Amino acid sequence: MPTLDWIGKKAVVNHHREVPYRLIHCDKDKSHGDPDAGNLLVQGDNLEALKALLPYYAGKVKCIFIDPPYNTGNESWVYNDNVNSPEIRAWLGSVVGKEAEDLSRHDKWLCMMFPRMRLLKEFLSEDGSIWITIDDNEGHYLKAMTDEIFGRSNFVASFVWEKDKGGRGDADVSSSHDYVLVYARSRERWAEVRNLLNRTETQLGRFQNPDNDPRGPWRQGDDGTAKSGTEKQKFPITLPSGRVVIPKRYWAFSRETFDTAVAEGRAYFGKKGDSLPIIKRYLSEVRDGVAPRTWLPAEDVGTNQSAKRDHLRKLLPDIEPFETPKPEGLIKRAIEISTNPGDIVLDSFAGSGTTAAGAQKMGRNFIIVEMGEHASSHVVPRLKKVIDGKDEGGITNEVGWTGGGGFRFCTLGEPLFDADGNVSPSVTFPDLAAHVFFCETGSPIPKRADGASPLIGTFQNRAIYLLHSAEAVGVAREQAGNVLTGAVLEALPLSEADFAGARIVYAEGCTVPDDRLSALGVTFKQIPYQIEGI
Repeated sequence: MPTLDWIGKKAVVNHHREVPYRLIHCDKDKSHGDPDAGNLLVQGDNLEALKALLPYYAGKVKCIFIDPPYNTGNESWVYNDNVNSPEIRAWLGSVVGKEAEDLSRHDKWLCMMFPRMRLLKEFLSEDGSIWITIDDNEGHYLKAMTDEIFGRSNFVASFVWEKDKGGRGDADVSSSHDYVLVYARSRERWAEVRNLLNRTETQLGRFQNPDNDPRGPWRQGDDGTAKSGTEKQKFPITLPSGRVVIPKRYWAFSRETFDTAVAEGRAYFGKKGDSLPIIKRYLSEVRDGVAPRTWLPAEDVGTNQSAKRDHLRKLLPDIEPFETPKPEGLIKRAIEISTNPGDIVLDSFAGSGTTAAGAQKMGRNFIIVEMGEHASSHVVPRLKKVIDGKDEGGITNEVGWTGGGGFRFCTLGEPLFDADGNVSPSVTFPDLAAHVFFCETGSPIPKRADGASPLIGTFQNRAIYLLHSAEAVGVAREQAGNVLTGAVLEALPLSEADFAGARIVYAEGCTVPDDRLSALGVTFKQIPYQIEGI
């Protein structure tokens, strides 16, 4: 498969592995509503935030919707990833400017996006999907890059969104659309579970019942004639009026299909019985919904201006909205296709919080990340209004939202491991347990470990144990609690009385001989040296 290359690619291909795992701290003062509603707003760099969230949510997210910088040349986004490469370190902290001023801005954008996309993929469930808004500035580069990360076979579609109903009189060509690229973690699995859309009034109106058929409204199924076919589709038909008709080319059906339709009363010949035959297709027999179309007109999902003028400025009159916020209708379309109530929706470029607002109103859980003060100045006030039932705009009336739920406001803390690779003294047992379990299994920990038991979870016939006490880190004596001794080994609890699977024990040290560990099916892994990360 063809791949895309750019300045700095080799340095960022594995950069997501080098990003440190950080602790996540919740701020009760900025949180709102029910803290156990399952929603998170994380303030911080989204690359570090994604790495911090991964041990808890890997493989659990049903839909990712992101609106990254379009890199138009008029934005002021900053390249800030600390990649250990001379050519990239020269970009560190620099504002990405107009193309004439910054000829490497496309390379910087790809270097920024690649590690984030690598991590985002790990969050998706097997039947999950990622939706990415973009325009022509980086759209083709994004497609090639995402083909490489997700696999070209997992590309779903490129939706075209009518972002602007008007036009710019001062432009040589007025841009009226953006794209939404959609990839699935597994195209086959996604196709099995993706939702159909409800029929619109116009679509329902195509089903009528001019002959009062007791089976209800119907529409034309097989068209009367076809441009191509076989000689078997050229048979004569006698109409109820007595007129015999033969198609100029071919019938769109076989003689057997037509005879069956006549016998079942499914053939229609017009009100006077003298029209070419139509085989009925009943509304009650078609599938419950229609397949999504890749054209997203403004009338259906809204525009940038409708989101800004008709919604956000009325909702938060004292806060100037972003220049091009996404309308909740656009988010709704992605969510209703790809998720069901209770599923998790993730947005790591949260902006003004539209993804979270839409997800909340539709009964989904959300995880969103936004850098800097926008998380507090824009997103928090908006989500408070949503939760309190004081947001009358967007999709509120369409989905019948009246308020409820809540979210936790979180920030990023110190890394789990210090500069020497040791576990930071501030790391608690639950933090390290979540990290250890994820690194061992690639899956989130089944439930929060409180330290009451060294058994932190089981996965695929493996029991995972952690011996860790922050106060005892580095204490070289068996009674410290961080060492696997013979007595500790004998006391290790089993997940089930007859559990006979492998047992993996993470600890600072071990005094049990290897042959005894092997005989008991126990593997010792030393902290921190044998803790691996994605």
